[in-house]
Amino acid sequence: MELAHSLLLNEEASSQLGEVQKAEFIFEWLRYLEKLLLATSRNDVRENQKTLVEQLLSLLNSSPGPPTRKLLAQNLATLYSIGDTFSVYETIDKCNDLIRSKDDSPSYLPTKLAAVVCLGSLYKKLGRILANGFTDTVGNILKAMKSAESQGRYEIMLSLQSILTGLGVAAAPCHRDVYKAARSCLTDRSMAVRCAAAKCLLELQNEAVFMWSTELDSVATLCFKSFEGSNYDVRISVSKLLGTVLAKAVIAKHPGAASRQSARRVSLEEVLELLGTGFLRGSSGFLRASGDLLKGSSSVSRDVRVGVTQAYVVFVSTLGGAWLEKNFSVFLSHILSLLSQLNPKATQTQTDAVCCRRCVSFILRATIGGLLGEKAQIAAAKDLCQAIWKLKKVMDAVLSDGNLETRLSSTDVAASQHSLICALQELGNLIHSLGTTAAPLLQDSSTGLLDSVVSVSVHPSVSVRLAAAWCLHCIAVALPSHLTPLLDRCLERLSILQSSPEAVTGFSFAVAALLGAVTHCPLGIPHGKGKIIMALAEDLLCSAAQNSRLSLQRTQAGWLLIAALMTLGTAVVSHHLARVLLLWKCVFPASPQDLQTEKSRGDSFTWQVTLEGRAGALCAVKSFISHCGDLLTEEVIQRLLPPLPCAVDLLTQLSSILKTYGSSLKTPSVVYRQRLYELLILLPPETYKGNLYAILRELSAELTAPETQAAASACLLPALCHPSDLLILSPVLQETDHRFIEEQLLLGSGVACGSLEYDPYSIYEEDAGGDSVPKPLPPALSVISSASRLFGIVCANVDEAQRVLTLEQLLNSIKHTKGARQQTVQLHVLSAISNLLKYVAGSKRSLGPEVRRLVLTLVLGALESPNPLLRCAASEAWARLAHVVDDAAFTAGLAQVSFDKLKSARDVVSRTGHSLALGSLHRYLGSTGPQHLSACIGVLCTLSQDSTSPDVQTWALHSLSLTIDSAGALYHMHVESTLSLIIMLLLNVPPTHAEVHQSLGRCLNALITTLGPELQGNSPSVSSLRTSCLLGCAVMQDNPGCLVQAQAISCLQQLHMFAPRHVNLSSLVSCLCVNLCSPYLLLRRAVLACLRQLVQREAAEVSEHAVMLARDARDPAADPNLREVGLEGALLALLDRETDESLCQDIRETLHHMLTSMAVEKLSLWLKLCKDVLAASADFTAVTCVDAMQEEEGDRGDDASVLTRSDDKPQPLSNPRWTTRVFAADCVCRIINQCESANSAHFDIALAQEMKKRDSRNDFLVLHLADLIRMAFMAATDHSDHLRLSGLDTLLVVIRRFADIAEPEFPGHVILEQYQANVGAALRPAFTSETPPDVTAKACQVCSAWIASGVVRDLNDLRRVHQLLVSSLTKIQAGKEALSHLYNESASTMEILAVLKAWAEVYIVAVQRHKNHRQTLKTAVNPEDSVRSTSPAPGGLLDLVCTDLGTLSRLWLAALQDFALLTLPAEFASQLPVEGGAFYTAETSEKAKLHYHSSWALILHAAALWLTSTGFADPDEGAANLSRPVTPTSMCQGSSSGATVKSPEDVYMDRFHLILGISVEFLCSLRADATMESITACLLALQALLDTPWPRSRIGSDQGLGIELLNVLHRVILTRESPVIQLASLEVVRQIICAAQEHVKEKRRSAEVDDGASEKETLPEFGEGKDTGGLVPGKSLVFATLELCVCILVRQLPELNPKLTGGPRVKASQPQTLSEEGSGLVAAALVILAELPAVCSPEGSISILPTVLYLVIGVLRETAVKLPGGQLSSPVTASLQALKGILTSPMARAEKSHKAWTSLLQSALATVLDCWSPVDGAHQELDEVSLLTAVTVFILSTSPEVTTLPCLQKRCVEKFKAALESQDPVVQMKTYQLLHSIFQYPNPAISYPYIYSLASSIVEKLQEIDKRKPEDATELQLCQEGIKLLETLVTVAEDQHRAQLVACLLPVLISFLLDENALGSASSVMRSLHDFALQNLMQIGPRYSSVFKSVMASSPALKARLEAAVKGNQESVRVKPPSKHAKNLGRSSSIRLKTNFL
Repeated sequence: MELAHSLLLNEEASSQLGEVQKAEFIFEWLRYLEKLLLATSRNDVRENQKTLVEQLLSLLNSSPGPPTRKLLAQNLATLYSIGDTFSVYETIDKCNDLIRSKDDSPSYLPTKLAAVVCLGSLYKKLGRILANGFTDTVGNILKAMKSAESQGRYEIMLSLQSILTGLGVAAAPCHRDVYKAARSCLTDRSMAVRCAAAKCLLELQNEAVFMWSTELDSVATLCFKSFEGSNYDVRISVSKLLGTVLAKAVIAKHPGAASRQSARRVSLEEVLELLGTGFLRGSSGFLRASGDLLKGSSSVSRDVRVGVTQAYVVFVSTLGGAWLEKNFSVFLSHILSLLSQLNPKATQTQTDAVCCRRCVSFILRATIGGLLGEKAQIAAAKDLCQAIWKLKKVMDAVLSDGNLETRLSSTDVAASQHSLICALQELGNLIHSLGTTAAPLLQDSSTGLLDSVVSVSVHPSVSVRLAAAWCLHCIAVALPSHLTPLLDRCLERLSILQSSPEAVTGFSFAVAALLGAVTHCPLGIPHGKGKIIMALAEDLLCSAAQNSRLSLQRTQAGWLLIAALMTLGTAVVSHHLARVLLLWKCVFPASPQDLQTEKSRGDSFTWQVTLEGRAGALCAVKSFISHCGDLLTEEVIQRLLPPLPCAVDLLTQLSSILKTYGSSLKTPSVVYRQRLYELLILLPPETYKGNLYAILRELSAELTAPETQAAASACLLPALCHPSDLLILSPVLQETDHRFIEEQLLLGSGVACGSLEYDPYSIYEEDAGGDSVPKPLPPALSVISSASRLFGIVCANVDEAQRVLTLEQLLNSIKHTKGARQQTVQLHVLSAISNLLKYVAGSKRSLGPEVRRLVLTLVLGALESPNPLLRCAASEAWARLAHVVDDAAFTAGLAQVSFDKLKSARDVVSRTGHSLALGSLHRYLGSTGPQHLSACIGVLCTLSQDSTSPDVQTWALHSLSLTIDSAGALYHMHVESTLSLIIMLLLNVPPTHAEVHQSLGRCLNALITTLGPELQGNSPSVSSLRTSCLLGCAVMQDNPGCLVQAQAISCLQQLHMFAPRHVNLSSLVSCLCVNLCSPYLLLRRAVLACLRQLVQREAAEVSEHAVMLARDARDPAADPNLREVGLEGALLALLDRETDESLCQDIRETLHHMLTSMAVEKLSLWLKLCKDVLAASADFTAVTCVDAMQEEEGDRGDDASVLTRSDDKPQPLSNPRWTTRVFAADCVCRIINQCESANSAHFDIALAQEMKKRDSRNDFLVLHLADLIRMAFMAATDHSDHLRLSGLDTLLVVIRRFADIAEPEFPGHVILEQYQANVGAALRPAFTSETPPDVTAKACQVCSAWIASGVVRDLNDLRRVHQLLVSSLTKIQAGKEALSHLYNESASTMEILAVLKAWAEVYIVAVQRHKNHRQTLKTAVNPEDSVRSTSPAPGGLLDLVCTDLGTLSRLWLAALQDFALLTLPAEFASQLPVEGGAFYTAETSEKAKLHYHSSWALILHAAALWLTSTGFADPDEGAANLSRPVTPTSMCQGSSSGATVKSPEDVYMDRFHLILGISVEFLCSLRADATMESITACLLALQALLDTPWPRSRIGSDQGLGIELLNVLHRVILTRESPVIQLASLEVVRQIICAAQEHVKEKRRSAEVDDGASEKETLPEFGEGKDTGGLVPGKSLVFATLELCVCILVRQLPELNPKLTGGPRVKASQPQTLSEEGSGLVAAALVILAELPAVCSPEGSISILPTVLYLVIGVLRETAVKLPGGQLSSPVTASLQALKGILTSPMARAEKSHKAWTSLLQSALATVLDCWSPVDGAHQELDEVSLLTAVTVFILSTSPEVTTLPCLQKRCVEKFKAALESQDPVVQMKTYQLLHSIFQYPNPAISYPYIYSLASSIVEKLQEIDKRKPEDATELQLCQEGIKLLETLVTVAEDQHRAQLVACLLPVLISFLLDENALGSASSVMRSLHDFALQNLMQIGPRYSSVFKSVMASSPALKARLEAAVKGNQESVRVKPPSKHAKNLGRSSSIRLKTNFL
């Protein structure tokens, strides 16, 4: 293939190739040439032009395939457009000659077609240059068309389209001829030709004025004709043509109208009239139509009506949204009049009426829903309301007119009803899509929307009543606040108007529809409504028999209400279950005898009522089972069963009842059967075991019944076919944007499409279609569907013999019928069999041989049925059968049957059916062996080349794709042959056979998947396979069929996944961008699926390519948005328009991926996009309000521009829907999160400004803070509640992320401070009375975050937001009773708890700040400074909260008590209060739990802090009221009875246990979803609790409680890794130990006081371990604490565990540095360990001391790391402090333990000393300073007998000696410091041995200094420490030795002095030493004057040196003043350094 990449065709290479390869080679060359010509210079092209033209023309003669000829033509045109045009006429003549040729053989056809395509391409590219000779060409082409076959006509039409495009207005002379030719093609046999003709005419109408003036009527009639018998593509093309021409006619401004009389201006009314004619009369002319009208026979064919419907939509879309807004009322009245009484034709039959309504609904939805913005939609809703009022008036007039003559016009009612239904449904859909933004519409009294809808609920027509109910359902879903008022209104009307049959059904429908809406409203309805509805339903059912005029309606209404009530779920239904079961039991006779007597009584009316009632009851039970599954206990099932046998008996009797009472019972009996079948499907088969045979007989009869309607295969079978197989059937089965109206074309002409009136019970069911009306099928169809599903279950559960018998009956009934009936029965039987196989496979059962044979016969018959859907379902059943039997021989047999059939059969039906059967076998069973596989591939490949039948090709190729998919790796050997076959077919199959190309695409996709990652390889074979795949994709991309292009895109997507380097991303992205707005849903889906995959890997590249494409703008089809807002903006705009849910999901994911990878780089773009979308939220008032608050003038300007946009071109995101705005708000939050993980400058304004200055391209989030705030504000103040929630969320994120960022220009302030007005304004609307609770709850969270963030310093400013919280606090004080009755009680619970949680957060922060403030005051030296430094008084916030603290504390405790009750295990349910808690009701407790779970933790913390602050004394409450908030009893009894008053002590106890209980319960069983915040808050609450003496005394005195708490904390530490949580837990442990210590101390003190000092010896032992010293695990506080501390220490330092390190330290390991968190944890654990001995008795302390010492010294040993400057690491410091704490413990002195302690401490000291010389002699890098410090702590802190033991003392002295000799000056210096403290120790027994041993060497060291002068600061410090040490010796020495010591010291000091000369030149170190020595001498001289004098006298040299030094010193003092300048110099230089450093 590389040889094909040249400018000229390499003819030598191509001539050596085989036919297929040659075609591939040429195509590849043409592809390459297309790109190359654009890149080559003009001169090079001209040089080679002649040769190239010859080569291209020679290819023209070589019968090129369709894709090749298209490329060839494009290249030829490009060549002439770049090179010279001399020979172009020659080329045109050659083409014309080829077309004129008389050769009609099939082999010559491709050449002729290629010539036609070339002409089109040349004219399109070169245009006016060729204007002079074009008439001949056109004439020639048109002449050729007369004799051309369909492919020729197709290509000629497209070619003419190209010629018209190129020539534009210059083609006028030929317009009429082309028009004439295209007219005939528009009604061609071939659908592809019709499409091409429509495209040609669409091009023609651009210039040919006559088409939309004089010929307008005939164009319209022609289009209507073209719709007849059309397919989906034709309808799309022709409707586009018709819509565009009509739109042109309406808006055309004719130039010089006077001169051209012919061009008349067409009015809008005329155009609509024209379309209406098509809709109502179809393509028949007016005369014919009127004739038919007289006969009353003609009915417009459905495809014409659907086509016209699409044309309406195109017409309005072309004129645009603004036009629709202006002309909406005219348009609406016209559309509704299509259905009304003016045209009885449209609504002759029920079936027709339903289909017409579908069409009208579609027009309204596509125009109003698709083109109008939200404001215009609200206006449209008002117009719809007017229309409804008008239609209602017509009806009222008819009904109120008493005159019987006029009463006959009930036809008027019948006619107007359909318009009403459409208006109501559209109104419902419209409000549903507007959501809460429609609130103003409902509040507008002039419109009276709700009144109009409610008033229509009593319309005489059932369908209208149902439509009104559905409209109410939509209103309730969109505006949940209206749900309860509407429900009340309807219930009230229902109970008042019980005597009107219309009102009973109408309002019961409405109530049922509203109940169905509850599941869509998270806030629910009040619980009590269930009771009212149940009572009303019972009342209706009981009163049904009283009045025969109403009995039918009342029965239906009663059961409908009960069935709808079930959707409310378990919580509501459980209260009414007993009554429902009773009604269920009563509705059926008790025994078969009763049924017999029933049969003999009554008439047809009573039977109708009975059947209606029983069907309703069945439906109610079905609804109960579907919605309340968890109530289905064994007991309930037993109570459900008794009526079932009777229900089945009635089923068997129905036929005889029908015979007796006439056909009026036909529909009720069908409905009854269907309801029973549906219920049985839901119940387990065991429940109706006894009736299985009876049911099976009925089902068989049902499926083969003689009176069954026309077959509705489209309803039954798609569910039984595999979704991918449906693609090869009609495209109508595929998902399209027009699915809603196209569905009706699937069904036979007599079959209606689904509609609500066929099953009123579906009104409360959740519909799969989301907002669209439920569309149940007519009962006659749905009963078959239910029967076939039930057949599968029942037949699988009877015994084998019965199964065989049944199947034989079914087989016979098929044999005995003929024609269409036979097909119908076959269809029903096949669906039943499919369901049987499905059920058997699902329940893992098997079938006997006889059953297999019968099933096989049945399926085989269907496989050869003329109905393609039936064949498709049969092939699926065929494979399922093999799957169920699961036997290789059987499967092989099945395959063989197909092979044989395919070899012999020649008819299309058998070949398609059996080829698909082979594919299905493979899909179900994988590959069944290689030999079978080869045979199968051979057969399918042969079939796929059968060019006589595209159908056979399509099915065979589809089957081949299934085979490839399932064969996997086994297919590798066949890949090459298959691939070349696919390429050959792609290059040769005509483009008119799009379905063949689609199947080829599926095969190619399967092959690419099979090859997988191998496609990356570089071997020649792989690379040729890859090239072929890419070539195949290219062919499909050029195919005109959109679905084929979709296949191409998904193939490229697969290729990109496996071999990304080899897919040309720029061409792929441009292809995607062009198709982003395709009219074909499947193509858009493919585009987005591909985009989603691409942006996961390379978002930036994709985005760049899209922008490049938009800049080139070569392709006019590209989305215009791309140019302005890039791919991101185009996707957002698409998201706004798109209605398909899965597609929207893909768009969202694509945007999320793009945002994740690019938001930080393209920050401004993303924020601008979000801002543009959200700007639509800002009503004018809202924006101006923001502006008034905005601090900068600049901002105001840019906001004004948002509002005053220039309207000359539509903005890409001008009127986004609320859903898009919600998405944009979420995007803002995501952007902030993305920036968090990026550069820190995003959240540091100074740094951001700095970096922005350096490079203006830098962009940081903090610079856009104003925009972020504005976006959050706009969203938070919108009409849409969802958007308000998103806005508040965004605001919350902004506050949390930006609260701490300082404002560089105003130190001490933060940047958010300037936006406080905006934040306040954004929050205020959320606290109004009509705001829903969820919004208020979210706003409370934002309020507390804002107050807690500390942004606002000034209390007056803070009060604005604080006031909002205060207002909500007053609102909730009344508890659960006070809040709104619009929603479920749990919604009030949510709001109350949100308020309490917000207050809790504020209080916690206030207390924390107050505490910090107090600490800063303590630590500040000068109190004035500290006050000045923290300007706001933090007490201020606490003062603000304190005013409400009394109320708050009461509510907090009540909420905690509720929470405690709700978290009780199920077995204590009986003890819970009957009416619920303070803030929840008993019935809604399940829902309320969720809200408590999310807020209890902060409330607990706040309550604990409050209790701490009051010290458990409650200043606000009198003793009488003390018990109210805490005791569970107060809930049940009320605190009115005086007896329940409790003592303060009891109240404290209750509160203490409440907080402790909740904490322990939560912490001891932490769920996986427990948040870090909850755990931390819980631990902090415990800390706060234990900060107060009273609770500590409780814990201290109750040892069991302490141990339990410790065990719980131990568990928390084990299960949660977070250091924060572990530290908090350790703090609580410390407090527990303190409490225990206090308790022990208190007991000892009181014992001493009681017993008096005299009997000291006999005192009982307090503390753990008592007299024995034993600690019992599980009962010992100390033991539990030790366990916990060991857990912490061993986790940080595993070497401490002797088990891990193999016995007592065998191998020395390196000491380690712990992380900061690790060090903190170790330190906290050590603090606790040091406290433990104080909790024990003396004996107990002896037990634990070895462990404690082991751990403390272990930590010291493991963490003694050398740090620079001799510092100690923090764990070492902690262990030394702990050691000191232990050594100074009173237990060491206590007489009972003194001896044991002494020996243990001696061992410990020995252990420390051993650290220097480890056991195994390995050298350890331990820090000597740390160890020496430890030794010093021992020496100074223990009693003398510990350290004066000679052997220990000797070793200690040696260690110090060694340290003094150390080479490291730091070690020496630290040693001096330690000795300093030892020498000063008052007890001589301890200090003297060290002085004796070490003093001499210290003096020697100091004397050496004279010789080796100190060089740096460390050595200097060392000298100074040495001198200090000597001075200490002098002070502690006895008088008689002091003189000697002073005599040693003085010479050393004097040796450091410098004379005046040396002083000037000395280094700074020597100078400092000199100053230090001089100062010391000045002090020593006077103190020891006699010794001083004698030394001076004995040594003149010393004296002279001293004098010189003193003199020099005085000199220098005198010189000092001038050095000020030098000082300044130094300072300025240091500042300069600092800035440089930055």
